Amino acid sequence: MSQDHGPQDGQHGSAELFDPETDPLATYVLEPDDVATLLRRVVSSPGAATHLSHAPFTGAPIAAVPLSTPDDVARAARRARAAQRLWAARPLRERTAVLSRVHDLVLEQQSDVLDLIQLETGKARASAFEEVADIALVARHYASRARRYLAPRRVPGVVPGLTSTRVLRHPVGVVGIVAPWNFPLTLTLGDVLPALVAGNAVLLRPDPQTALTALWAAELLEDAGLPPGVLQVVVGDGPTVGGAVVEHSDHVSFTGSTRTGRAVAANAGERLVPATLELGGKNAMYVADDVDVDTAAEGAVRACFVGSGQVCVSIERVYVHRDVADEFAEAFAERARALRLGAGLDYRADVGSLTSAAQLATVVEHVEDAIGHGARVLAGGVHRTDVGPWFYEPTILADVPPQARLFREETFGPVVSLYPVASDDEAVAAMNDTEFGLNASIWTADTRRGAALARRVHAGTVNVNEGYVAAWGSVGAPQGGWGASGIGVRHGREGLWETTRLQTVAVQRGAHGGPLGLPPLGLRRLYELGPEVWPTVYTELLRAMKAARLP
Repeated sequence: MSQDHGPQDGQHGSAELFDPETDPLATYVLEPDDVATLLRRVVSSPGAATHLSHAPFTGAPIAAVPLSTPDDVARAARRARAAQRLWAARPLRERTAVLSRVHDLVLEQQSDVLDLIQLETGKARASAFEEVADIALVARHYASRARRYLAPRRVPGVVPGLTSTRVLRHPVGVVGIVAPWNFPLTLTLGDVLPALVAGNAVLLRPDPQTALTALWAAELLEDAGLPPGVLQVVVGDGPTVGGAVVEHSDHVSFTGSTRTGRAVAANAGERLVPATLELGGKNAMYVADDVDVDTAAEGAVRACFVGSGQVCVSIERVYVHRDVADEFAEAFAERARALRLGAGLDYRADVGSLTSAAQLATVVEHVEDAIGHGARVLAGGVHRTDVGPWFYEPTILADVPPQARLFREETFGPVVSLYPVASDDEAVAAMNDTEFGLNASIWTADTRRGAALARRVHAGTVNVNEGYVAAWGSVGAPQGGWGASGIGVRHGREGLWETTRLQTVAVQRGAHGGPLGLPPLGLRRLYELGPEVWPTVYTELLRAMKAARLP
């Protein structure tokens, strides 16, 4: 999820959700009064400027979202910090119970949030459902595993038998989450849940374009039992409001572009607070010479065009062994051309709209630039205004030269380029020839070969015979990027640990003597031997500990 731009100018005025008299998508389940209730959850000041969000399907206005100021962020942070103390003091079983109820509620109420996600992002409903499924997986995982992940860990002490040492994990306090527009449920609630179960409060800044989905998630959390105040939602642009979130947080979680991520990291570093950053990607796939071509082509379609290509882990480069290159290109292009574009709150469309005019402009610019440098269009390459204002056909390009922008730059749209390779070694070298390292995919009939190749790819996750779901959906495993794709991880125990701070507590026994009148033991007794003797004694003790294979 690597794009964090979009309309950011504050506007004054108001707008209701779709008008039933003018827009067929107005059958959406939420009434204007419900939208107003959600918007009141934004921490903003009276008379605040507003951001008028628009539906990608039609360009119609959705809602005027109130914008927060830096002072509003500071006020929200104070509230969160006060609420966090009480929340962290609650038994862990109460915090995990909230996550368990989130799991049930998001599945029960999925129709509501699927409508919202589609209206705000323009993605197809099947792509929106991936967000619902992801939240259910994350909520269930941390509800069942948080106790194990957060349990004190016993480690060997300096003096065997006398030193008892344990490592504890404490919540950092207030976790600031600056979320993008492309996954408004997954990249808000999905990051909020582990922070909450660890005992933190959360200061959340969703993108203004997709604020309603994030506010719906905040309401869901309270319905699940989260006390008021623990989650605070502020809305505004990245530089101003996002920057203020960083200034008032004890840990920062940011998903967006590499350029902005560097600025966030610098700001967090200045304050000496940790940061988790998922940034850009130019994700690659390799199709080996032993594949079933139809199977690999089907997988490539999903990996490249889900979410209209606006997915952090979607594939933009495909390297195909030359022995199957022509056959694969034909099968892939045929399937891409068969994908159904559509604007509707149902499952009939395979591919939805791009989310903004700015994103469409990037896609068009990259494709035209590549064609200008000699690239061939195998499928797509058409702006489909007949479907909606920001629809673009799934596009496959061949013969893209290094001079073309999309050769190295992330497009973040439904565009992929094909490159023939002569061997596994050439494929791996080409996949690694990038500053990014977020996700990769390898297709081969020999899974041992695939796993061996995967270990050579410089990426945080590598899927064998899948595009991204296998790794992303394995929520017990960490998900993060290498290089310019970020630092830190989400998911798994490591993702939960990101929002905790470590404390080592070492208890030395025997310093005051033992039961039955035993004399003092341990380090104190050792030191009493004097500086000319105790190093010699301890040297022999260290040798004995190694001989006994003590850790």
